[in-house]
Amino acid sequence: MPGHVKAGGSKEADPDPAQFLWITDEMRKEDSLKPYDAKKSVWVPDGEGGYDEAMIDSTDGDKVSVKIGWEPKTFKTAQCMQVNPPKMEKFDDVSNMTYLNEASVLWNLKARYVAKLIYTYSGLFCVVINPYKRYPIYTNRVVSIYIGKRRNEVPPHLFAISDGAYQQMMNNSKDQSMLITGESGAGKTENTKKVITYFAILGTGDTGKKKKTDEPEAEKKANLEDRIVNTNPILESYGNAKTIRNDNSSRFGKFIRIYFNQMGKLAGAFIDVYLLEKSRVTYQQPNERGYHIFFQLVEEGPIEGLQEMILFSTDPYDYFFMSQGKVKVESIDDNEELEFTDQAFDTLGFSLQEKQDAFKLTACICHFGEMTFKQKGREESCEMDDPIPGQKCGTLLGLDNWQLFYGNFIRPKIKVGTEWVYKGQNADNCLNSIAALARSMYNRLFLWLVDLCNRTLIDPTMKKVNFIGVLDIAGFEIFEFNTFEQICINFCNEKLQQFFNHHMFVLEQEEYVREGIEWEMVDFGMDLEATIQLMEKPMGLLAILEEETLFPKASDKSFDDKLKENLLGKSPVFLKKQPGSRDKSAHFAIAHYAGIVNYNLTDWLTKNKDSMNDTVVDQLKKSTNLLVVYLFREHPGQPEEDPNKGKEKGKKGKDKVFKTVSSAFRNQLESLLTTLNTTDPHFIRCIVPNNFKTPGLLDSALVMHQLTCNGVLEGIRICRRGFPNRCVYLDFKHRFIIIKPKEVYACGTDIKTAAKLILESIEAVDDRWRLGHTKVFFRAGTVGMIEEVRDECIKNILKYIQSICRGFMSRKQYKIEQDKKNMIPVMQRNFKKYLFFRDWTWYALLNGTKRFIGQEDVEAVIAKLEEEAAIACSAYDKEVTERDRFNDGIKIMTQDKKDMMYQIEQEQGDLSGYQKDLATATTNKAEKEDELAAVQKKLADTEASKNDMTDKKRRYENDLSSFRKDIDDMQMLIQKAEQEKINRDHTIRNMNDEIAHQDELINKLTKEKKYMQESQAKSSDELTQAEEKVDHLNKVKVKLEVTLDELEDSYEREKKSRLDMDKQRRKIEGDLKVTQEVVIDLERDKKDVESLIEKKDKDIHEAQRRLEDEQNIVSKLQKAIKELQARIEQSEEELEAERQARTKAEKQRGGLARELDDLSERVDEAGGATAAQVDLNKKREAEIGKLRRDLEEANIQQDGTLVGLKKKHVDATSEMSEQIDQLNKMKQKIEKEKHAKKLQIDEVMAAVDVVANEKASLEKQNSLLNHQLSEASRRSEQANLTLVDYDNSRKKTVVENVELLRGVEELDNNNMVMGKIKTTLTAQLEETKKVSDDESKERAFLLGKFRNLEHEVDLTREQLEEETQSKADALRLLSKSVGDAQMWRQKYEKDGLARAEELESAKLKLQSRLAEAEGTVMNFNGKATALEKEKMNLQSGIEEMSQNLDDAQARCMQMEKKAKNFDKIVVEWKQKIDNLQAELDQSQVECRSYSTELFKVKTAYEETMQMLENVRRENKNLSNEIKDIMDQIGEGGRTIHEIDKIRKRLENEKLELQAALEEAESALEQEENKVLRSQLELSTVKQEIERRIKEKEEEFEGLRKTYQRSIESMQASLENESKAKGEAFRHKKKLEADLNELDIALEHANGANSEAQQTIKKYQGNIREAQLALEQEQQHRDKAREQLIQSERRAHAVRNELEETKTQLEHADRQRRSAEQELSDVMEQVSDCTLQNQSLESSKRKLDSEMQTMHADLEEMLNESRVADDKAKKAMIDAARLADELRAEQENAQYAEGNRLGLDHQVKDMQTKLDEAEQLAVKGGKKVTSRLEQKIKDLESQMDEEQRRLVDAQKSQRRTDRRVKELTFSQEEDCKNHERMQELVDKLQNKVKSYKKQIEEAEEIAALNLAKFRKVQSDLEQAEERADINEQVVAKYKARGRGASLGPM
Repeated sequence: MPGHVKAGGSKEADPDPAQFLWITDEMRKEDSLKPYDAKKSVWVPDGEGGYDEAMIDSTDGDKVSVKIGWEPKTFKTAQCMQVNPPKMEKFDDVSNMTYLNEASVLWNLKARYVAKLIYTYSGLFCVVINPYKRYPIYTNRVVSIYIGKRRNEVPPHLFAISDGAYQQMMNNSKDQSMLITGESGAGKTENTKKVITYFAILGTGDTGKKKKTDEPEAEKKANLEDRIVNTNPILESYGNAKTIRNDNSSRFGKFIRIYFNQMGKLAGAFIDVYLLEKSRVTYQQPNERGYHIFFQLVEEGPIEGLQEMILFSTDPYDYFFMSQGKVKVESIDDNEELEFTDQAFDTLGFSLQEKQDAFKLTACICHFGEMTFKQKGREESCEMDDPIPGQKCGTLLGLDNWQLFYGNFIRPKIKVGTEWVYKGQNADNCLNSIAALARSMYNRLFLWLVDLCNRTLIDPTMKKVNFIGVLDIAGFEIFEFNTFEQICINFCNEKLQQFFNHHMFVLEQEEYVREGIEWEMVDFGMDLEATIQLMEKPMGLLAILEEETLFPKASDKSFDDKLKENLLGKSPVFLKKQPGSRDKSAHFAIAHYAGIVNYNLTDWLTKNKDSMNDTVVDQLKKSTNLLVVYLFREHPGQPEEDPNKGKEKGKKGKDKVFKTVSSAFRNQLESLLTTLNTTDPHFIRCIVPNNFKTPGLLDSALVMHQLTCNGVLEGIRICRRGFPNRCVYLDFKHRFIIIKPKEVYACGTDIKTAAKLILESIEAVDDRWRLGHTKVFFRAGTVGMIEEVRDECIKNILKYIQSICRGFMSRKQYKIEQDKKNMIPVMQRNFKKYLFFRDWTWYALLNGTKRFIGQEDVEAVIAKLEEEAAIACSAYDKEVTERDRFNDGIKIMTQDKKDMMYQIEQEQGDLSGYQKDLATATTNKAEKEDELAAVQKKLADTEASKNDMTDKKRRYENDLSSFRKDIDDMQMLIQKAEQEKINRDHTIRNMNDEIAHQDELINKLTKEKKYMQESQAKSSDELTQAEEKVDHLNKVKVKLEVTLDELEDSYEREKKSRLDMDKQRRKIEGDLKVTQEVVIDLERDKKDVESLIEKKDKDIHEAQRRLEDEQNIVSKLQKAIKELQARIEQSEEELEAERQARTKAEKQRGGLARELDDLSERVDEAGGATAAQVDLNKKREAEIGKLRRDLEEANIQQDGTLVGLKKKHVDATSEMSEQIDQLNKMKQKIEKEKHAKKLQIDEVMAAVDVVANEKASLEKQNSLLNHQLSEASRRSEQANLTLVDYDNSRKKTVVENVELLRGVEELDNNNMVMGKIKTTLTAQLEETKKVSDDESKERAFLLGKFRNLEHEVDLTREQLEEETQSKADALRLLSKSVGDAQMWRQKYEKDGLARAEELESAKLKLQSRLAEAEGTVMNFNGKATALEKEKMNLQSGIEEMSQNLDDAQARCMQMEKKAKNFDKIVVEWKQKIDNLQAELDQSQVECRSYSTELFKVKTAYEETMQMLENVRRENKNLSNEIKDIMDQIGEGGRTIHEIDKIRKRLENEKLELQAALEEAESALEQEENKVLRSQLELSTVKQEIERRIKEKEEEFEGLRKTYQRSIESMQASLENESKAKGEAFRHKKKLEADLNELDIALEHANGANSEAQQTIKKYQGNIREAQLALEQEQQHRDKAREQLIQSERRAHAVRNELEETKTQLEHADRQRRSAEQELSDVMEQVSDCTLQNQSLESSKRKLDSEMQTMHADLEEMLNESRVADDKAKKAMIDAARLADELRAEQENAQYAEGNRLGLDHQVKDMQTKLDEAEQLAVKGGKKVTSRLEQKIKDLESQMDEEQRRLVDAQKSQRRTDRRVKELTFSQEEDCKNHERMQELVDKLQNKVKSYKKQIEEAEEIAALNLAKFRKVQSDLEQAEERADINEQVVAKYKARGRGASLGPM
């Protein structure tokens, strides 16, 4: 058959099956990179029967918004299913997955199938998907892999299940069974063949050995395993055919018993068959084909003379029965298959006559199809048309009279009473009779072939102890047209599924009882009892079918009526035809476990009868062909003409004969289930992946359908109800000890208590686990939650380890740098000594002769070497002689060896001859024994046949006598029966009368039943309507709750906005006329609002009256939706306005900075203005109090109206709740009949149309409302224009307040719109209270998270401040070092005495500049203190905000519900932040590199300090020596004059250096900004969360504190300037004192310098040359330094690797020693290592996947940034303005620094005045700020609410817009900073070079850290490899231990 391989040919080595069995490392790595979020990753339906993976975007009640790729969609919560983590990708057993659902099962199967892994476990199932391709996974090499292995030791495979069944049979001595089911084309037959082949190999112990080829096949009979395997070609030829889905589909079911003896060897086999598809013999569909045997018979060649013997042609179109469909299949070679079939007949021991008879009858069936008849005119009878087919049939069947054969079809005999008459048949009746005969003959022939196969498979000489049964039967079928065959197959599968459920119920619950778990015993097998009872009960479907079949006048109509009368309404699973089926003529439906199936009962009675022409059968029974007689031996024929009538009756009395097909099928099914119940079953489910037979393609809908039909999902359902995941305590402890390590170690050996502690510490898994005696059990999905907790613990541990490692490396580097620092003085000392002695002649002489000092004599060394060489040569000669001696000995030994080998070969030659003789003798003996056994068997058979014949003879004689007696008895019985007949007739009349009475009663009951059905239908209609009302009201309730929350918030904001509006209006009132106009406008707006409120109050009453109408509720909801959309648009406009306000505020901040000098002059004026402002504020506060009281009175009135409305609403809701309770009760009563009420869909669609019409009308209303909104916006724009005019007339501070007022008025307009919505839905306010009670429970959780985020923000700010401060210090030190470099460069620019003086003065400069640097450090420290003060002010402001937050918490009670979605988003982004921690670590590495750069600068600073100390010490020594010379100096005036010049020059240089320092600081600040921007880019996601929490807060804080910051900044700047100037003055005095001291020292040094002038003159030429060489070699030095840096980098990397390798080697040695001491400890360590490695791999995969997702997001954001170019340009313009303002501020600062000496006294005076002004401003400013804070809080709450409303709609768009803006802003800033840096490069070339070098060093350090990380990663991978090796060793030990345990058995 298909797939056969011809014997012979070269046998090559079996291919490697690893890629088709195991998951490769590449697959695991690829799976680990898959993006995954445990909280957000879900499966959603794709609308085509499959599922798509999506990410949750937001959740709204029972609806979830997801993104499939970038496409947003919305689904119900019940439709979303969780995704398993990547480590469970391509999982071997789907039942062990964390999240067990249909989508996960489908995806796992699909992923494995695409990866060429066709086998997958599902609990007790082994699911196999047809690959449509030959994989090398059934070879002997694969068999050797699975033999003797447990299921968990090898990958999923059919052989693993087979070997498990074999081992259970051997260990438990119990029969086993393997149930292989599936649709046509799923591969059931192929898998059955593989199972049989595997058992044949196991039963013979042959895993690949070949038979001896020297034995002739004719002499030796095929062994048992070959016979078992060779049954397949025969059964496939006669039982397989081509279908639409499969070219080699088995059209029958079979149960093959494979028997084994007590030693596990094959002892025989037996085949049972079920439900052969007989209709295929006479009819095939166009795309199908008949049975293969018909098409094999037309092939020429394989069997000589076949066509002549069976009278057959070679053209299949000559025969009607076989040519109705296709006649050729490309994948099947009929010629080759005929050869295999013939060989199988011979292998199984069929005789030639039996084989020929089988072929003849098969061909005869084809000839039946060619027998035709023609009608005789107007008569009812017909006559034969073509006699040739009948003649051929008569010849093949062995009939004497072929004409009689025709005649029996045309005029069969029938019995009428006691007479036999001939009845004429028309042509159609004759053709139907021939077709029935053909079907019956083929069925009987097939059963006869199966019996002969069973005869050959039974080996009577071997004892049969146990068997393994292989069941190959069709799976559950749901077709478009389902008929009799489908209901039989589905009933069989229903019984098998019940068997599986019961078996799984027994296994699962036995384990629960064994482990001591509290479990309510549930028999899952009872779930299918209703359907089985429907089929099997006395008046069930099959019983009614048999009754109607035997009733002569029954028809399909009567059968249908009887079914519905007896079953419809009485059985819950017997239903009416379901709508939506393509079979419009279906009669009824049955609810199976796999779904509801519609059945068409047309021709069921005919198929169940399977009647034949008795006259023809009687003629066939008289045939000369013994096979024909044998096939029809059980058919009665027409027994009155049979001379052996009595004998036939005697035979029939012994065997039960079934009159219908259904009764025979039921009997077979009962026997099968009886057999299966005595076995341990193993389940294999075959799946068809697609209908196109394409490898690697999987149709999700098709596979899901099959999983449902095969019971796989049913098994998963059972798993869900229990505890599918379980783990041994030791394994659980090893994996999850990391969660609670201390507590677990404290438990000691009590691992059960340890597991309990671990599980109780995780609150999320409460009541989702149970503790057994040896295992811990989990519900589905619980393990995933525990794994998440474990991953978090591992992350924390890794962070701790990383911190330790970083600290260790930093300390190590610090030690190295400290050693370098200590070595620098030594190097300096040696260099100074060298410079001192370099020109000393004796030193040159010493260097010239130094190399000869202590040098050895060359001649003596040569003599010594010659002596050593002589000794070595003598030793070499000795070794050569010894080698020659050994070589001679080796030659002698090799010769002796050859002689001995020759002698051995001769002796072995004789031995081989003896062995050959012995082998031939044994083979002859074996042959003779076989012959003897055959003869003895033949003798025993003949004796048995003889005894049987004698027994039969005796029985026949006894039967003859008994028959005679029976005849007499029968005559007496006939007389009695006639008498009884008369009595029975009387009773029958009485019964008929009673039946008539019962019929009347039945008619009445049927009428009542119909009335009840009608009432039930009405009630169901009412129920559906009520359910729809309930659902609709629930939706209305939810939406109204949301809108009520929003309305309450808007109401509160309206109150606050009115108060704030009045405050601001009073506050900014500079002119009385303008203020009065604003007041009039506001009062007019207030009147409009009150009028609108009154109008909307009327609308509320109207809305309450409309609440009773359901459709008006729908209109209200749609109106609310439209209004919410309008609000969203308005909130977007407000958001843009707030952003513009923020940019304006930033511009104003720059303007205030420019006006710093102006404000310093206007301080006096400000004091008076602030006093006037305070008085004005007091007046305004009084007016505000009046307005507040008025507003409170209005609010009290509104509250009264709201209370009344709430009462009315409570009454309405109570009535609705009562109605809902009543409807729920009605729903519970008729819930079981719910599925029959789907006929109301048409009514629902009509209602939907009505709703659509109403929606159109509502849209019209919405357009009118939009028009009103546009008018309101136009009025608001006019008000804004007036405010803009007013803004132009005020100062800059007043402009800011006017802009705030305009924003307030815009918000007021928005509040008016909110008020409209509020008034329409105020009636629903009571629902808000219920919701607020629920929300108050979640408030604490949200506030805790909010405070945690604030704490994290504070920590991040502190870290940033520390980093910026450290970087500023480093940059200052760098600028100082650059100044030093310039100083040293100036030294070389002087000649002669001036150069010498400058060299000496350089020391003084260094000291003075050091003092200046210290002064600048003090200045900057002062600035830092000022910043700290400002920070304290900010903290005080934050504390005030926290107090305000406590006040706002009362309002948060109402906003908690909308915050839920935001909370989920925060949690999700927090997870993303955790996932992006690796990127943050990378940024930290860069920060550390800069810290190392700072450390280097500090060390350089310390070195310079040390050098200065050394210089000072030397100067002191020189000063002591020069005191005597000082007395000789007479003229000191010249020196003083020079010192004054030097002092002035130093002051000028100081100013220049200070300016350069400030420029360098600005450049370094730009570099720092770059670093910060890089950090911001890396922590973008984290800042996204912080921005979402505090975005509006920061924006309004900026607006609120602009005026306060301007005053505080002026104060702080003036304080800092005053302090700096004071400190500079002090430093100046200090420097003057130092200069005086240095003047004295310089006078002493001048004497020494005069003496050294001669030496200096000599050096001047060298200095000039060195100066030129220095300038020329700077470039070479840079290159050499780069090379040196690279070499040092490599050296550091190699050194680190060496040290790490040493540490790892020592660790490995310790592990090895500990492993040798205790093997158990090693096993525990290995398990710990494996767990850690798995966790590390999972974390690594997560990090990699998240990095990829982040890179993908970054690329997408960059693409989207192109779209946002316009917005980016605006941001660029703002950034340019800010940069210009920053430059101006820096210039002002420089100007202030230049003039600070002259402004000292002025600053003091201004400081006193400023203090007074500040006191006045603080008094008034606090009130202003408090009011601004109150306004900002209100605006913050309002804007936060608006933002939360917009989150669901435009969350992703905002995120991308913000990120694009930030990226573009940072990009443009980088470009501009780059341009500025270019300008600075032109000014400070040398400085920039040094900075670049330092940056390169920092990068090198980062590269070193990266190399260390990679080294650690490689070490980790090596550790993983070692762990894998250890696991293999442990597996080997386990296998050895298991082998040792199995050995004695």
